[in-house]
Amino acid sequence: MNENTPRILVVDDEPDIRRLVCEILEDEGYQVAMAENASAARELKKSQQPNLILLDIWMPDMDGITLLKEWVAEDVILCPVVMMSGHGSVEAAVEATRLGAYDFLEKPLSLAKLLLIVERALEAGNLLLENAGLRKQLVVDIEPVGKSATVARIKDQLKRLAQHDTRILFFGDAGVGKELYARFLHNNSAHRDGPFVDVAVGSISPENSAVEFFGKESQGKIYPGLLERAHKGTLFLSEIGGMDDETQLRLLSALESSSFLRVGGSEAVQVDVRVVASTRISLDEEVKSGRFRQDLYYLLNEVALNIPPLREHSEDVPGLLSFYVDYFVNQDKLAFRKFSMAAQNFLRNYSWRGNVRELKNLVQRLMILGVGEDIELDEVKSALGSVVGDVMSSSSVPEFFNMPLKEARDHFEKAYLEYHFERTGGSVAKLSTAVGMERTHLYRKLHSLNIKF
Repeated sequence: MNENTPRILVVDDEPDIRRLVCEILEDEGYQVAMAENASAARELKKSQQPNLILLDIWMPDMDGITLLKEWVAEDVILCPVVMMSGHGSVEAAVEATRLGAYDFLEKPLSLAKLLLIVERALEAGNLLLENAGLRKQLVVDIEPVGKSATVARIKDQLKRLAQHDTRILFFGDAGVGKELYARFLHNNSAHRDGPFVDVAVGSISPENSAVEFFGKESQGKIYPGLLERAHKGTLFLSEIGGMDDETQLRLLSALESSSFLRVGGSEAVQVDVRVVASTRISLDEEVKSGRFRQDLYYLLNEVALNIPPLREHSEDVPGLLSFYVDYFVNQDKLAFRKFSMAAQNFLRNYSWRGNVRELKNLVQRLMILGVGEDIELDEVKSALGSVVGDVMSSSSVPEFFNMPLKEARDHFEKAYLEYHFERTGGSVAKLSTAVGMERTHLYRKLHSLNIKF
């Protein structure tokens, strides 16, 4: 089968059902993988990257509804999922579709209905990817915002560096926009027509790193890894300090030779990729302590570029506020609002510990929750969640104390995890130890709270 053949994952604990559905779909020309439980389904979803999933509700290790919730929380763009159940009920169908399932099939399966829903779901999935591609293109085209000498200097440096294949290491605090500047570099380089692949290094577990970076070959099928997917483009390694020792060694070898072997493969794969990286922690210290390979550090750090915190170019705050208002009006169709002069002046002098990311989140929150066209100073102070100043009144309480329990819990968990994430240098492994949470569950939690890692 060629690479454009739709891939379908069938998840059902009944062998007869799996075989029947597989035979029907393969007869129609689809490529089919089968999983008997949630654990196998997770692995196949990751390795096969299916275009459609048929998911049974009742399974022995985990029910399909719970697995669907997990995938919806993990994937920004989840392929269509069609639920199946021999104990179908209106409640189950409503719950599944509410969570994001494309449709619901009752057993015994109707052949005609199965094929019709599969065809429609695949069409819907293709449309989703096309729209996502358009949205990604809009994001890619965003330039770093600001008229300050600081922003102008960095953009000028990047335009000059873009003409060469120099490896660049961006360093700076969390939220300063290192990824955005990396995209700006890509868009001004000879690789601009190739893909920009953004990798959250800390999210890749050591045991999966070889397959994630280099792909694999299995039973005559090829599953490309990150380096291969970035061919003719740019691979951006976000927060490189969180990379484990074994992955560092593998990546060093691949970058030195511009080639690698896929897991299970025997022929070298040649790639033309510009690799850029970012860090919020001092890699010099990591090298001295033996936690980061010196040879890889020198390889990635041909040019080091500091992205300063927002408080050091606060004259850009009004422009950023205006930009993100327009951004959310156009992207999310939110009602237009504008910041009063008093609010703008206040925010110019705000500390912005979370930098541009914190500013963007503030604008989004004010546009979603606020009422009226004008955003006044009191509303800004309330949205920031605390009394601003060196001393808080002893009678003051955090803003989330006034929220419903679920919102308050999410608010606290996000603040708590972001605080410890910053302290542990952006490493999911270190964060897992610090907060006492198993890494797999932590990945899901970070995804569900929209914490970028």
